[in-house]
Amino acid sequence: MSRRRFVQSLVGGAGLAGMVGFTDAAAAQTPAAGASDWLPPYARALKYRSKKQSSHDPTGGNQDYWPIKGGEQRELFNAAGAGVISHLWFTISAQSPVHLKELVLRAYWDGLDRPSIETPIGDFFGLNLGDYVIYESQYLSCSPGQSLNCYFAMPYRRGARLTVTNQGSRDVGAFYCNIDYLEMDALPADALYFHAQYRQATPNPGQQLPDGKNPDGATNYVYAETRGRGHLMGVTLGVVQNAEFWMGEGDDMIFVDDPSRPAIIGTGSEDYFLGSWNFGGRINARAFSHHRYGAPLIQSPERTGGRYCCYRFHGDNPVTFTRYLKHTMEHGHANDRHDNFYSCCYWYQDQPYTDFPALPPVAQRIPIVSAQ
Repeated sequence: MSRRRFVQSLVGGAGLAGMVGFTDAAAAQTPAAGASDWLPPYARALKYRSKKQSSHDPTGGNQDYWPIKGGEQRELFNAAGAGVISHLWFTISAQSPVHLKELVLRAYWDGLDRPSIETPIGDFFGLNLGDYVIYESQYLSCSPGQSLNCYFAMPYRRGARLTVTNQGSRDVGAFYCNIDYLEMDALPADALYFHAQYRQATPNPGQQLPDGKNPDGATNYVYAETRGRGHLMGVTLGVVQNAEFWMGEGDDMIFVDDPSRPAIIGTGSEDYFLGSWNFGGRINARAFSHHRYGAPLIQSPERTGGRYCCYRFHGDNPVTFTRYLKHTMEHGHANDRHDNFYSCCYWYQDQPYTDFPALPPVAQRIPIVSAQ
């Protein structure tokens, strides 16, 4: 596709096919002969209407936030018609030190009564162990002041609704919210729906296979499983070590359109998250965060009680599926470790998928050291 056609598909037709990873795709194009072909999209006429919904004070005062009592649900966003959420920004003042695991974010597309996003709010933003960690990636970030940002594009055709539920017993004093979105007449036919699913294993069931080999991944940790057509965008993962020594060496195994065997197999947990050599080992491990990958939290590495937060995004090469996807990872080599995993998986597909496993009770989501 020429640069002109690419830009027109995104901007001229208010298309979504290029919104995710657009910066990378645009940078890869080379200027064509036409004098205007080199113009970036923001220098051309944009055919959408910019909108925002927020927690602003409707009286014109400065109480630009919502209190959320224990057990209460708050609607954050409600829009009818076609559009795209382009950016989420939240910052939270709460009594509970584990509110990132207690607050649950949900999103409902096109009037469905079951969510296509359902995850503790911390896990959604890559803070899977309930602690604020300053980092930046292409799609998610946490800034100084404990502000949370998401740049995944979230299209919808007939409407969208976002809620947050305080499943803790203590009040949230102030939930600040800004949601930027694009309003348009219609989405292109190939626009896909965004999904985010939480899972955990506390602990993973460690096992010792007789030959130490695990070719089929049947007992791997599962990040997400879905049916339909779409593509995988990535995961965030929090780990609490329940034993000494390195928690990794677990190969990523992705099942594509065939649930009997993985189509994609990697070489180890730290390799999947694009680090290497135990992230530096017991003595020299260092936290890192980059555009598409990182481990922004590493505490007490390779020790019982050690804590890691990791992320990997596939925006350069989303993993496509036409019927079925199951994204998994070994917990230790051949699943020989019983550490605690807490994860959020992100993907797009052609129909809103809502067949999620039940969210664990809030008390079970709090990261602690567990015995097998």
